[in-house]
Amino acid sequence: MRPARRMESVPASGTLKVLDLARRLELEGKDIIHLDVGQPDFDTPEHIKKSAEKALAEGITGYTSSTGTMELRTAISEDLRNKDIDRQPEEIIVTPGAKHAIFSAIAVTLDPGDEIIIPSPCWTYEGMARIVGVEPIFVECSEKDGFRAKSDELESKITSKTKALLINYPNNPTGAVLDEDELRKLADLAADNQLWILTDEVYDALTYGERSKSIASFSEVRDRAIYINSFSKTYAMAGWRLGYAAAPDQIISGMVKIQQNSTTCAASFTQAAGVAALKGPQDCVRKMAKEYERRREVVIEGLNSIKGIRCIKPEGAFYAFPNVEGLGMNSVKLCKHLLKEVGVAAIPGSAFGPGGEGHLRISFANSMKNLKEAIERIKKFV
Repeated sequence: MRPARRMESVPASGTLKVLDLARRLELEGKDIIHLDVGQPDFDTPEHIKKSAEKALAEGITGYTSSTGTMELRTAISEDLRNKDIDRQPEEIIVTPGAKHAIFSAIAVTLDPGDEIIIPSPCWTYEGMARIVGVEPIFVECSEKDGFRAKSDELESKITSKTKALLINYPNNPTGAVLDEDELRKLADLAADNQLWILTDEVYDALTYGERSKSIASFSEVRDRAIYINSFSKTYAMAGWRLGYAAAPDQIISGMVKIQQNSTTCAASFTQAAGVAALKGPQDCVRKMAKEYERRREVVIEGLNSIKGIRCIKPEGAFYAFPNVEGLGMNSVKLCKHLLKEVGVAAIPGSAFGPGGEGHLRISFANSMKNLKEAIERIKKFV
């Protein structure tokens, strides 16, 4: 007996590998500063937690519709209108985290053997694609271009098997953001080639300049855009596992089938918290974003002060993606040395697809004190 052959091509999470090693070292008593996992270090805002407590006290603990509660889907629809995205509650599905929404969207839009184009460096979409028999086609985005996708480079990878384009801006791991002109070029590319667009925008509230538009707001791709977001980063709700997708009816119908046959629904009291997050005060979001921006300045300045390291300034998300080629070792080896010798946990760039090697992903979702100490430890190691 053996597992299905397709699982042999599914990579494990590079992020979780580092986290596992870090936790083992912590159990041995080593002091570790975590710049690895991409989750906010802030507590979930109090009014959101209280809404979940209220729901639990009122006995809201049963199954909901697999699409999510109407109250939450209505709140999401209203919030999307603020981003110029026109989707009715019937065109929205609530999922237990954005990961499940992305996986379901890939499964619904592509058949085994189809290809999906993914600008890289990128988050770990590869495993999701390979589980359902889809071939990820990576297009490397160069550091000199700020890790931004170029429509002509993506177009060169389109074949008769290409059925979708997956983009993630603000980007994990690079923090890159696309301007409206380049997004429109991607929208035209998808429309001209009859491609689905999966747009992962979980960091959309974390930009350090003018807030970028969503490609899902462009009318020419309304019938082919699948917008995905979550509450994890914006509202510091990573462990609540609450995400959603907004898409044409036929896509939502397919995603509902997947949810009915797998997770059933997101937790009911978590969905109540999601309503409070969207309809409640947003000053908490602005406060967190402002603090991330302060930390960004310290981290980028600190990294660029270390001989052998250079780092462009990210325009969004809460990651730095420094180039460490000048240190003369690959990213996995460097991460192991940093972890074991100076107690700093970072993620090797090789975990993020083509173009990632020679870099580290460093999360600045940590306290200013810890970030400054981590920079000093890295400097000491170098």
